[in-house]
Amino acid sequence: MSEQVSSPSGCELTVILPCLNEAETLEVCIRKAQNWMIANNVDGEVIVADNGSTDGSLLIAQEAQARVVHVAQRGYGAALRGGIAAADGAFLIMGDADDSYALDDLGLFLERLRAGDDVVMGNRFAGGIDSGAMPFLHRYVGNPILSLLGRKLFKVPVRDFHCGLRGMNTASVRALNLRSAGMEFASEMVMKSALAGNIISEVPTRLQRDGRSRAPHLRTWRDGWRHLRFLLLYSPRWLFLIPGALAFVIGLAVTAAIVVRGELVVGSTHYSFGTLIYASTLATLGFQSVTFGLFTKIYAVSKGFLPKDSRIDEFAGRFSMERGLLAGALLLVAGVGGAFVSFWRWRNEGFGSLDVGQQIRVVVPAALGIFLGTSTMLASLFLSILGMDKDIQIG
Repeated sequence: MSEQVSSPSGCELTVILPCLNEAETLEVCIRKAQNWMIANNVDGEVIVADNGSTDGSLLIAQEAQARVVHVAQRGYGAALRGGIAAADGAFLIMGDADDSYALDDLGLFLERLRAGDDVVMGNRFAGGIDSGAMPFLHRYVGNPILSLLGRKLFKVPVRDFHCGLRGMNTASVRALNLRSAGMEFASEMVMKSALAGNIISEVPTRLQRDGRSRAPHLRTWRDGWRHLRFLLLYSPRWLFLIPGALAFVIGLAVTAAIVVRGELVVGSTHYSFGTLIYASTLATLGFQSVTFGLFTKIYAVSKGFLPKDSRIDEFAGRFSMERGLLAGALLLVAGVGGAFVSFWRWRNEGFGSLDVGQQIRVVVPAALGIFLGTSTMLASLFLSILGMDKDIQIG
C-alpha cells in the first residue's frame, strides 16, 4: 500500500456507516473496519451516522468506540451527508451497517484514493455476489439497466452504479454540494463527480448476505424510480433537448411539405393526410420535450443539482419574457388566422360538407400554430418564474 495521507486533523481515513436500528449487525461492522485499520497501520476513525435509532444501536456504537453523529433528517443520503460533514479523515469510505459489505478488506479502495482518485466505486459483479445476497430484480434488471444508462450519459467507467461500498476524497466530495436525502444519493454522487471532472475508478468488492432478521430499508420500485428520476434530471440534454429538437424539426418539415404539396411521394409510396396528422403530432411532442428539457436544466442548475452551464447563461442573456410572449403571440395569431380561413370556407359552402383533403391542409397547421403559440407563451412565463432564482437571471 502506498504512503499515508493525512488531513489537517491528522486522521487519514473515516469509515462512515449510516444507521437506523441496526443493533443486530452494527458492532460487527464497526469491529471489521477498526481491525482492518489496525492491521494495516491506517490512522482512522469509524463514524456511525445515526438517523434516530431506538433499538440500542447508539449504545452499541459508543461501546465499540465509534464516533456517533446524530442526523435528524431521515434518509440514507441525509445520514451520509451528516457523516461526510463531520468526518476528520482526508479520505472517506462509506458502507452499510448490515454486514453485507467487506469492511475488513478496504485496501484497494485506499490504494486508489492515495493514488489521487476522487471517487472509488466498489464493483460487486467483479468481486462476487453470494447466493441470496442481492434480489433477482436488482441483480439482473435494475442495477444493470441503471448502470448502463449512467455509463452512456455520463461517460464514467462504472459497472455497478449502486454499490454501497465506495471511497471518496473528502475535499472533492464536499465540493459537490450533494443534496439528496434518500437512496438516490448514491446516483447523485457519481453523476456530480462525473460532471465536475473528478477522477472515478472502480475496484472489485464482495457482497454477502446481510446479517439482519428484519427486511431492508431499500424499496425496489420506489428507490429504483428515484434513481432513474435523478438520471433524467442530470441529463436533460440527451434525454429531452436533442431528441425533442429532432422530433420537432422532422415533424414540422413533413407537415409543411404535405401542406404545400398535398402529399409526399417516396418511391411508390404516397404519404398524405394521415401522415400530416401524425407529423404535426410529432412536432407537438418534440416541442414539449424541448421545453421540458429546458425547464429541467434551468431548475437543476438553479438548485445546485447541476453545475453552472455557459450555454444556459448565454440563453438567459438573450431570452426575455416579452420576446417569448411576442413569438408565441405571432404563432397564435397565425394559427387563429388559419382557423378563420377554414371557418370562412365552411361558411361559404353553407356549413355543409367540404373537400376533406383541402380542408385538413388548413385545419392541421392552424391547430399546430395555436398549440405552439399558446405553449410558447406559457413556457415564457414559466421560464421567467424559474429565472427569479438569484443564480439564473432570465428576464
